[in-house]
Amino acid sequence: MVALSILDLVRVTDTTDARGALDNARDLAAHAEDWGYRRFWVAEHHNMAGIASAATSVVLAHIGAGTKTIRIGAGGIMLPNHSPLIIAEQFGTLARLFPDRIDLGLGRAPGTDQITVRALRRRHDADSFPQDVQELQFWFADAQPGQTVQAVPAAGTHVPLWILGSSTFGAQLAAELGLPYAFASHFAPQQLMAALHIYRANFKPSAQLDRPHAMVGVNIIAADTDREARRLATTQQMSFANIFRGARTFSLPPIDDIETYWSPAEKYQASQMLERSIVGSRESVAAGIGRLVAETGADELMIVSDVYDHAARLRSFELIAQSQDAALPAEVMT
Repeated sequence: MVALSILDLVRVTDTTDARGALDNARDLAAHAEDWGYRRFWVAEHHNMAGIASAATSVVLAHIGAGTKTIRIGAGGIMLPNHSPLIIAEQFGTLARLFPDRIDLGLGRAPGTDQITVRALRRRHDADSFPQDVQELQFWFADAQPGQTVQAVPAAGTHVPLWILGSSTFGAQLAAELGLPYAFASHFAPQQLMAALHIYRANFKPSAQLDRPHAMVGVNIIAADTDREARRLATTQQMSFANIFRGARTFSLPPIDDIETYWSPAEKYQASQMLERSIVGSRESVAAGIGRLVAETGADELMIVSDVYDHAARLRSFELIAQSQDAALPAEVMT
């Protein structure tokens, strides 16, 4: 069976404030640990009222304190926003607090708008991303005799790095550096197969990894029936429509008819971004996962289940975990 992991958006809703979103993330991680998920990641987003994970390393400390064994990490840190030394210090500290449980996924997008990038007080230079990744590797390695500057307490923690991507650039870099690769097909699926081919064809073994390890991001929403799952999925569909409108809103409760909410243009754009989503009952999800893994050869799936109600989100992830034992055919919803 393919390994299953979770990317949580730490969603703020119109009834749950930021503290509630953070506590819900921690609660979900504890349940995910019991259900057998391998990893629980959160991502760096800025200036988004509906996402509470901007201070990503702090959020991971909160989640780590509420769990025992599940790997936790960033999916990802937008490295051009930061000094690699600062990120090494933060994630090295996490590695000391939660030994052998920390992952550090790295992306080169800003994770926000350009005005906010300037407010971060760092010139966002995506061109330096490969060099920044290698600098991080240096800070996490064992300190050398006479080394003047060290990332304390990161030196010697060897925190495993991942390259994240939504195009073929990240695939090429991950292959060259011999790092695991995660493709963001949960919002940018068009180049998924090309990126996986490039990564596997060009992979060079490294001290961290001796063979390619490809993770595929996918939206999966499960409920007791296909109909209810489709209704729950309208929360995410509205979220994408609001992105196109330039509206940074809280997560919205599901509605009965998404066609009353979005325009034909918004529907087309959202459907392009969500085309690999799997939505349905446990059996429908099992079939969808089976087709996706057969097509991509994914070693691991990083699952987003963007459900408004916390109890319903827990149920979705529980059914997804159970779906590994189901094998009935069904449809993948686009």
